[in-house]
Amino acid sequence: MASLGLNLDEQKAVDRFRKTVVEPSMTKLVVLDFWAEWCGPCKALTPMLEKIAAEYADKGVVLAKINVDEEQFIAAQFQVRSIPTVYAMFQGQPVADLTPARSESQLRQMLDQLLARLPIQAGEEPAQDIAPLLAMGEEVLAGGDGEGAIGIFAQIAEIAPDNAAAQSGLIRALLAAGHKAEAEEVLAALDPKLADDPALAQARSALALAADAPEPSELDALHAAVATNPDDMGAQLALANGLYAAGDRDGAASLLLAMVARDRTWNEGAARTRLLQIFEAIGLEDAWVAATRRKLSTVLFG
Repeated sequence: MASLGLNLDEQKAVDRFRKTVVEPSMTKLVVLDFWAEWCGPCKALTPMLEKIAAEYADKGVVLAKINVDEEQFIAAQFQVRSIPTVYAMFQGQPVADLTPARSESQLRQMLDQLLARLPIQAGEEPAQDIAPLLAMGEEVLAGGDGEGAIGIFAQIAEIAPDNAAAQSGLIRALLAAGHKAEAEEVLAALDPKLADDPALAQARSALALAADAPEPSELDALHAAVATNPDDMGAQLALANGLYAAGDRDGAASLLLAMVARDRTWNEGAARTRLLQIFEAIGLEDAWVAATRRKLSTVLFG
């Protein structure tokens, strides 16, 4: 993908694409999935793609995901007009359109055909013996025990310091336990290559929410400001941040959804962006996130 004449944001998008797709595709077969948070069919397709990619990992297949809302320039380069759109990439070029494969058997058949004719370097994925520990840490964190989750993720980080999922879990656990400064230190200390791993996106979203949250004592003042001036979108956004920080994610989501319904373009779509950050910080597999995503889709598309 040429980079001559691009602006700064476009150049950054190209650099991210090179790291996550082009470079791995030099030796591997990359299954490139174009998706969006609001896309129902994308959500249905993702588990199948993840399952088959994991099944074919030792044959040299890896999965890369491109959020079309966040990477509009990349999606435009591929002329993506509907989602989900799925391509097979090898040595930086699309070699097959996998979009028609909507069943496991169809996807396996297409991958088998590609692997038979392309010089893919097969190789086993890193050892997965830490997977049960990662699952345990996420379960403890979801249960609200930040301190307990810190112990688990810190142990995993010692065993596998280059595991992005472990570092992400540690950062989120530190935040949940109220150790914001320590969480920021962990992220800042990561190797730049590891810090760019997509697995850290959830931790970054959680940190962004924590950074923007007002002090709990400010909530009453924010409630009063919104009541006094219902047209003050800035006050509404600040209140939503405060509600989420105080643990009232239902209240925060209701306010943000109302803001999107009223003016989705306000402040470059700040209300919708904040909702997506909340979704990512909590985890896209969470039942509350799934239900709220459906509400957002209804507001956006009727």
